Amino acid sequence: MNLPRTNSETIASLPVPDDFSLTHSKRLVNRIRSEIMSNGDSIDFKRYMELALYEPGLGYYSAEAKKFGVDGDFVTAPEISSLFSRCLARQCQQILGSINGELILELGAGTGTMASDVLQELERQNCLPKQYLILETSAELKQRQQQLLAEKGFNYLECVKWIDQIPKPFDGIILANEVLDALPVHRIAMQDRAVKELHVVWENNSFNWSAIPATDEINQYIRDIEVQLDLTLPNSYVTEIDPGFAAWLKTFSKVLQKGAMIFIDYGYSKKEYYHPQRMDGTLLCHYRHRAHAGPFLYPGLQDITTSVNFTSVAEAAIEANLDVKGYTTQAFFLMDCGLNEMMGMVDQDEQLLFLELARQVKLLALPGEMGERFKVIALTRGISDKLIGFSSADHRRYL
Repeated sequence: MNLPRTNSETIASLPVPDDFSLTHSKRLVNRIRSEIMSNGDSIDFKRYMELALYEPGLGYYSAEAKKFGVDGDFVTAPEISSLFSRCLARQCQQILGSINGELILELGAGTGTMASDVLQELERQNCLPKQYLILETSAELKQRQQQLLAEKGFNYLECVKWIDQIPKPFDGIILANEVLDALPVHRIAMQDRAVKELHVVWENNSFNWSAIPATDEINQYIRDIEVQLDLTLPNSYVTEIDPGFAAWLKTFSKVLQKGAMIFIDYGYSKKEYYHPQRMDGTLLCHYRHRAHAGPFLYPGLQDITTSVNFTSVAEAAIEANLDVKGYTTQAFFLMDCGLNEMMGMVDQDEQLLFLELARQVKLLALPGEMGERFKVIALTRGISDKLIGFSSADHRRYL
C-alpha cells in the first residue's frame, strides 16, 4: 500500500528554522515520541495533530512563535482588510437586532484584529453588544489580543472579556473564522476495499505513517459516506474524517438559547470532499507562507489544517436542533453585507487609498483568491428572518 508521501522538492525549498526554534521543535518531538512509546508504538493522526497544535507550551497554537501576518506562516482575511470584519459586523447587527441579543462569543480570535474591527463597526452602527467574549486556548495569542485591543483604546474595551471555558447559555452570536480547519482529524486510506486508519510511528529517527485496520466506528463512517454519495472510494485513496465533530458542535450549541453560529473557513460539500479523484485528501501545512503536505516537518513550528466538510457541519447542526440558515461563498457573503457599498464610500480622489482597498477586495472576493474557496455557513436557533449575508446566493442545496 502506498502511504502518503511529501514532495521532497517542496520540503527542500522551505526556510530552515533558527537554532532556538529547532530546539523548541525537538522538545515537542520528544513529547510526541514519549506518547507513541507509551501507547503501543503508535498513535492515531488525530492525537498527533492535537499534540502538534495544542500541547501546552509546545504546540503550534500554544507556543510563542508568530503565526499570523507577514512575519508568520499565513494571513487570514481579517488581516488582509478591515472590510472583511466590517461586513461580518453588519450581519451581526441584523442578528442581534432581531433577537435583542447582547453577547458575541468568538472562538479562537487569532491576533484580535477581527474582534477589534467587528466592534468598531458595531460601534458606528450603535449596536455594541454588552459583552464580547473571546474563548482562546493559547496564552500567547490571548496576550497579543489584549495588547491589540488595549492599543486601540476604544470605548468598547470594557465589554471584551476573555474566558477559558464555555460560558453559560445566552442569546447572541458565536463567531469562528478559520477555526474548524484546525480541529484534529483522523486520516484513513483504502486498501483492497478495506478501510485502514493511518497512525503515526517513530522509526528511523523520524515520524512515519503506519496503516492499521480501522475501528468499527471509522469503518461505519466510511461506509455511510459511500452509501450517501453512491460511490466506492478507490484503492490507495487517502482522506480525512472527524466522527467526533457532531459532539463538538453540540457542546457549543447548548449555550446558544437564541441566535446564530457563523463559521467561515475553506472547504467543500461532502460530494466534493470525497470525490474519487481527490486521492490525497485535503491535509495542508503552512510554514513561512509556503504550503506543503508534510505534517511531520518541524512539529510545533508549522500549522496543520484540513478543509472543512460543510455537509457534515450542516448534518451536525440538524442533529443539535439548529437550523441551517445559510451557506454561500465568502465573496457573495461580503457583497451581501455591504462590501460594494463600503468601497463606494471611499473618496476616489484619494487614489492611493482607493487602490489599496481595491487590492484588498480582490484578495477577499475574487474566485482565484479567497472568494470561492472560503465558505460561510450560518446555524441558527429561534431566528425567522432571512439573513442578509445569504440574500443573493444561498447554496444550501449543494450541501
